[in-house]
Amino acid sequence: MFSLLEDAIELSRVAMGSVDKKSVARSLLLDSFAVLAFTRAREAARRYHVVGMNRALRLAQTALYAIEIGKDVEMGRGVYFVHTVGTVVGGTARVGARVRFMGNNTIGTAKDNGCPVIEDDVVVGCGARILGPVRIGARAIIGANSVVLEDVPPDTIVVGAPARPVKHQSVEAGVETHGTQHATPGS
Repeated sequence: MFSLLEDAIELSRVAMGSVDKKSVARSLLLDSFAVLAFTRAREAARRYHVVGMNRALRLAQTALYAIEIGKDVEMGRGVYFVHTVGTVVGGTARVGARVRFMGNNTIGTAKDNGCPVIEDDVVVGCGARILGPVRIGARAIIGANSVVLEDVPPDTIVVGAPARPVKHQSVEAGVETHGTQHATPGS
């Protein structure tokens, strides 16, 4: 269980690019912080078996912020919903720390075949859909209006419907590759 202070610090890191006191205080005013506060309260209601509270908070969260987060979703620290309207995170999806949702996203599946796992520091573009039991690797970027139906490796940019990789960047080595080929410096 994460504290709201941890959420505010990580949200400030992703939304403001800083964790100084002023930026952390400003992050408390974001709709995204309110969504995370509702989510943490819902997690506590589930943990302590407070009958009906999770549902009541879910309905309030949806009514106030036009975002639908399923009752069994796990959310990491500082998840940033740039625009909450129209976003759905359903089923048993797991969302890592500092994931950035640009808006009008669908994460999950209508079938009982599993839900996505999104690792830390992923950017999910406007209108993107991540469906089924897929894993989105850390620091991946999902392009606007992409439909992801297969796993996405870390540090990969995918676009299209269905999504396909267009670029892979190794952050540590500073090596950039295109497509599925992996280039090395000087090749």
